[in-house]
Amino acid sequence: MQKVEERGDFEKTLEEAMKSLDYMETISPDEFPTIDLYMDQVTTFMERKLRMLMRNPSGDKILTKTMINNYAKNDLIPPPIKKKYSREHMFALLFVFYFKSFLSISDIQTLLEPMMETYFDRKNDCGYSVEDIYGEILKMGRGARAELKEEMLEKYRKAEGAYENAPEETRDYLRKFAFICELGYDIFLKKNMIERMIDDMAEDRMLEKERRELREEAERKAARDAVKQKKESAGAAGKQKEK
Repeated sequence: MQKVEERGDFEKTLEEAMKSLDYMETISPDEFPTIDLYMDQVTTFMERKLRMLMRNPSGDKILTKTMINNYAKNDLIPPPIKKKYSREHMFALLFVFYFKSFLSISDIQTLLEPMMETYFDRKNDCGYSVEDIYGEILKMGRGARAELKEEMLEKYRKAEGAYENAPEETRDYLRKFAFICELGYDIFLKKNMIERMIDDMAEDRMLEKERRELREEAERKAARDAVKQKKESAGAAGKQKEK
């Protein structure tokens, strides 16, 4: 790309956006503390690692005590053990941090609840933990930034060729607006797809809960019937003995 000072506002916007991608580093599992942390230590760690991802780094809060307490209250993360948070808690909090930028709390709960139930601290000897899942997602994301840059350049080229007959004083705005619309429509489609998938997950969870409740009720009924039958048999045996 040409030097910034030789380009218009539209080109400057693109160049700054592309530069910002280079700062958006995810946290490697190796960077997380190996010991359990108190809440103040958790917020300090997250602030240090995620500060550059915020729109207003000097003013926006990454994570607060109130946020963490609310996440535990709403079952987004398990409660701390003796007021300390494990590495698994940290990974769970990181998932919440990313998802809350485009999903509601209820959607995040639907998305994370099965993970917390099955994989937190390697429950049920399933072989995977939240950390394992996080690490696998990082592997899947390798190369995604380069692909995103190429996708942004393609959308930029389309917007750059638009509104050629517009007055010069408004052409830059119109092209920037078109570029934002291109990016925004892509976000809208992906968000819509994600929400539909989460709705399907919620429905599957509800059906599974209903099936489990029916099984448990059937088991309780069978146990009651067995007890009743045992009593009736004992009563019949007693009467027979009296005869």
